[in-house]
This record gives sequence, C-alpha cells and structure tokens, in this order.
Amino acid sequence: MAEFDIVNKVDPQEVDNAVNISIKQLGTRFDFRTSKTEINFNKKDLKLNIVTEDDMKLRAVREILETSMARRGISPKTLRFKDPEPTSKAMIKCEADIIQGIDSDTCRNIVKWIKDMKIKVQAKIMDEQVRVSGKQIDDLQAVIAMLKEKDLPVPLQYVNMKR
Repeated sequence: MAEFDIVNKVDPQEVDNAVNISIKQLGTRFDFRTSKTEINFNKKDLKLNIVTEDDMKLRAVREILETSMARRGISPKTLRFKDPEPTSKAMIKCEADIIQGIDSDTCRNIVKWIKDMKIKVQAKIMDEQVRVSGKQIDDLQAVIAMLKEKDLPVPLQYVNMKR
C-alpha cells in the first residue's frame, strides 16, 4: 500500500535566512539609506515585525521580503500580514504571522476533491494534514497533479511517500 502526506510546513531557519537577506538588500537601496526600517523575526512564535517610516516603504519591504522568501523556496502564501498601525515617533508597524498546517476547511475540501476524482485512493484528515493511501503509485501521482492545479490559500507539500 503506497501513501503520502499533504502538509504545510515552513522551516523557520529558511524564513530567518530570507529575513537576513532582505535586511541586507534594504541596506543597499538608496531610498532606505537614511530610513529607520527594522525587520524582526521571532522563530519561537513564527511572527514577523516590520517597523518603517511610511506606507510606501512598508510596501517595498513587504515586496523584498516576499521575493527573498520565494527565492528560498518558501511560498509567500505562508505570510498573513495584519493591518499596519501607527506608532510613536511617526513610524508604522506591521506584523505578519507565518502560517503552518492546513486549516480544517481546506482539509475537508481536499478530501472532497480526492473523492470526486473517483479513483481507488483513501484520504484521511490527521490533525493539520491529510494522508492519502492507495494501491497504485499512479493514482497517488494523479492526486498530487490535481491538487497542484487548485488555487489554495496555503501552499502544500507532499511528504513521506511510501511504496
């Protein structure tokens, strides 16, 4: 019996590397030379804090951060930015959460889509992941191909493939 898991996991070290690359890029940009822009990443809580001077710089920081995360193999869909808030000293603060796991609604939709394919595989929801098992590896690959075509709110990884 072949099986694999559908998960959404992010390596905190890769996020930290992407943040450090973004900080270095900001240091080389002319429009950020004299600005007081900070990006902090809390590995324990998986939270990003961005503090900068205005909305334009905040958008630029977000764009640089998303680009460097994509280069490190992390989907920008994992970031959930909150609304920016003004702080003291005429600064703007924005927080972002790194989303891990698949929410229950998305898990149910994945199982429903797999059942609608009418192939001989079983899908089970296990916490924040979905386990798919079947006799033929081709059926499992068909499930992966179908899910890659869907536009889901979270990025998916396919791990623990067993034959």
